[in-house]
Amino acid sequence: MGEVVVRYRVKPDAVDENIRLIKRVFAELDTLQPAGIRYASLQLDDGVSFVHVATFDAADGPSRLAALSAFAAFTNDIAERCDDPPVGRAGTVIGDYRLLERAGG
Repeated sequence: MGEVVVRYRVKPDAVDENIRLIKRVFAELDTLQPAGIRYASLQLDDGVSFVHVATFDAADGPSRLAALSAFAAFTNDIAERCDDPPVGRAGTVIGDYRLLERAGG
């Protein structure tokens, strides 16, 4: 069980590619529907900063996310797309009012 928050800033010319890769991760999650993973991605109002929030209901949750082919493609060249590289921090959910529920899903 655990929660992870990752924040990073991409180069302005890499925004569209980053969004495309993120959408592929969500498409694969929608198709496979792996148990025990809740995942959200946000683009901040500066247009180049992104935050990802993941919660895992089982100890192997992070490895299940990392095993997705779309997630591997997303992380493969992330350093090349970034001005500020991803920084991940473990966290503890204090409250969650349907934050990670997706509209229509």
